[in-house]
Amino acid sequence: MQARIDGACARAGRNPESVSLIAVSKTHGADRIEPALEVGLRVFGENRVQEALKKWPPLRAAWPDTELHLIGPLQTNKAKEAVEGFDVIHSVDRPKLARLLGKIIEESGKRPALFVQVNTGEEEQKAGVLPAAADDFIRQCRDEFGLSISGLMCIPPSYEEPSLHFALLAKIAARNQLEKLSMGMTADFETAIELGATHIRVGTFIFGERQSTNQ
Repeated sequence: MQARIDGACARAGRNPESVSLIAVSKTHGADRIEPALEVGLRVFGENRVQEALKKWPPLRAAWPDTELHLIGPLQTNKAKEAVEGFDVIHSVDRPKLARLLGKIIEESGKRPALFVQVNTGEEEQKAGVLPAAADDFIRQCRDEFGLSISGLMCIPPSYEEPSLHFALLAKIAARNQLEKLSMGMTADFETAIELGATHIRVGTFIFGERQSTNQ
């Protein structure tokens, strides 16, 4: 895995340390996560707040230097738990959620890093702000809701060339002075790195096929 990251960074003229590997542990139990921790992985991604908060507290007690990222859609009724339980939230995508996060962060003092999710493929079934609305939404998050936005995230359509979406996300980030890009998964993370990804979300390559969520 690291050799492939290093190769992609070399082709792009980047330092491999500029890329954070998020091991996507969603649907996998502690028995699958512990071996990854034992070999040195420390950054993990989860899709569901409740699933993560159920399985991660004992793991984080044993490995306190772990970093937990929420990479799935965030419902407003789970926002407080997300702020308390995650170090990074990748799925800020609508004013109602952003306003609530601003209030929770101010009241709690917890300050997870925040990424705006952009629906680069403009897919109706997928979360994320539309590309044409991204600049205004980022500005609103900063100026109206008092949020510090760290970067952008996208999940390209499975049926389209991902590089087009990665390039679009990088363009939106550049004009909004955002340095962090969460993009690229098992099938396309090398392309994402070559186009500027600072965070890649890799699950299947590390953990194998997903387990049942009923565990």
